[in-house]
Amino acid sequence: MNYTFVLMKRLWAVIIVSVPLHFAYAQTSFFENQRSFPRVALAIKVKEDTLKKQFEAAKLQWPPKQIYIRSFKYDSQLEVWTRNSNKEAFKFFKTYKVCALSGALGPKRIEGDYQVPEGFYYINQFNPKSSYHLSLGLNYPNASDALLSDSLKPGGEIYIHGTCVTVGCIPIQDNQIEELYVLASHAKDNGQDFIPVHVFPVRYNNTKSFEFLLKTTKDDLEYQHFATKIKEVYDFFEQYKKLPLISVNKKGDYVFY
Repeated sequence: MNYTFVLMKRLWAVIIVSVPLHFAYAQTSFFENQRSFPRVALAIKVKEDTLKKQFEAAKLQWPPKQIYIRSFKYDSQLEVWTRNSNKEAFKFFKTYKVCALSGALGPKRIEGDYQVPEGFYYINQFNPKSSYHLSLGLNYPNASDALLSDSLKPGGEIYIHGTCVTVGCIPIQDNQIEELYVLASHAKDNGQDFIPVHVFPVRYNNTKSFEFLLKTTKDDLEYQHFATKIKEVYDFFEQYKKLPLISVNKKGDYVFY
């Protein structure tokens, strides 16, 4: 028996069987999966080219590898920053106007309080079939909220979304959520599993806003302490354009280093 011939036949059999299996198990990328939804496909078609041109004008690399989102409740603003790797500082991309607001200054502490959360979150859901056009979910309640909010009904389902209505979320215009959704999809597709979203009560470097915060927290020592602690992260980013490591202690306070 020609053992070389038998060995080659077996080898080719393995190759012939393996090739179709390889393609059968090939996975669609996150971005392409999102493109399969009609609203996202249309958003990509309409926004992709203009976003690319905006990035080029701002001397930013397209598509974004990482993004950072921060929102300021009193100032009704939502900022987007981007960078290419963990070793780089973030660079500013643009600001969107938050077009509706419910509740008041202060963190969310119970279901039905209509409060927009304050603190440090990340995007944990992409909803291409949202009732509010498109939406990006936040991981509220986070570890701090779990300790400081109502233990039975802390609330949930907090999103950045379109349609410009809110009962505790962060709404922007439909054409803006389309841009943000495309940016976040690219970042997720490029390996950023935890897109940070920081929600501050005010823009601390705005005198009018900061004075309003001081007035609001004057007789509320608990909120005063909370607002002061999260300001430390705001100050760190303003100085270094990088995010510190953030954890939560046993009291529910944010700790960063």
